[in-house]
Amino acid sequence: MLHCVYHPIYSQLVLPPTHGFPITKYRHLRDHLLATLPRQQLQWHQPSPLPPEAIQRCHSREYSQAFMENRLDPKAIRRMGFPWSQTLVERTLTSVSGTCLTAHLALEHGLALHLSGGYHHAHFDFGSGYCVFNDLVLAAEQALTQPGVERVLIFDLDVHHGDGTAALCASRPEIITCSVHCESNFPSRKPPSDLDFPLEKGVGDHAYLQTVDQALTLALRLHSPDLVIFDAGVDVHKDDRLGYLEVSDEGLRQREQLVLSRCKDSAIPLACVIGGGYDRDPDSLTRRHAQLFHAAFTLG
Repeated sequence: MLHCVYHPIYSQLVLPPTHGFPITKYRHLRDHLLATLPRQQLQWHQPSPLPPEAIQRCHSREYSQAFMENRLDPKAIRRMGFPWSQTLVERTLTSVSGTCLTAHLALEHGLALHLSGGYHHAHFDFGSGYCVFNDLVLAAEQALTQPGVERVLIFDLDVHHGDGTAALCASRPEIITCSVHCESNFPSRKPPSDLDFPLEKGVGDHAYLQTVDQALTLALRLHSPDLVIFDAGVDVHKDDRLGYLEVSDEGLRQREQLVLSRCKDSAIPLACVIGGGYDRDPDSLTRRHAQLFHAAFTLG
């Protein structure tokens, strides 16, 4: 049984026609999974919005309230990447809650997958790069309140460095941050993660998978986490317009299989979010994100 977290609001945000974010990808992914996996093997979970005060576990009260109340200045809105709307507020609180729910389900069942999430550019007092609040850190913080959870690894394979995650966790030794990313890519400033594996532009399957394997092996060996939160961004793909790497469909399949099987073999609960992916072709993008779920289904 695959425990999947989804809410229709993920794709209900109305964006300008020229906007670069593929907001419909969440709905397309759910439809694809329903069409390609046995429905009786999919257990769907729908999150409720996270209470606004819970956001302040990781973000400043001033920033979080300004976002909720539409008091951010235009520069902050541009940096965030989305035009403000009440739907954006509701969607943000629901999606962040979805990652927290995914972590909870992973601790209960061993594996859970979120059809959204991965907002690793969100900092303490500002949003950036389509990220308003940092769901990865919020989910880790919430998981650490559970009995037996003393260390959480955020394993970030989005093509972009998780700068917000690294900054937020710099003084949190119980949350280990590990990022495998393209060095010559957004963001320009990259605060150090606990473990960083920067890659040059144009890296293909073999070198990429070797680095992922080394990164995960080292992170698990050094820190023995009680939970792994996996940001499975597919913007590492060779055809992604924001990626700059040369990873193929097969490379993505092997990556997902590697991470899932390693955590299963190590008996470490794994919470997955789909992260970035910016292909303008919705079918191609859907198939890439679906690799994670198909790998999880095959793994059993």
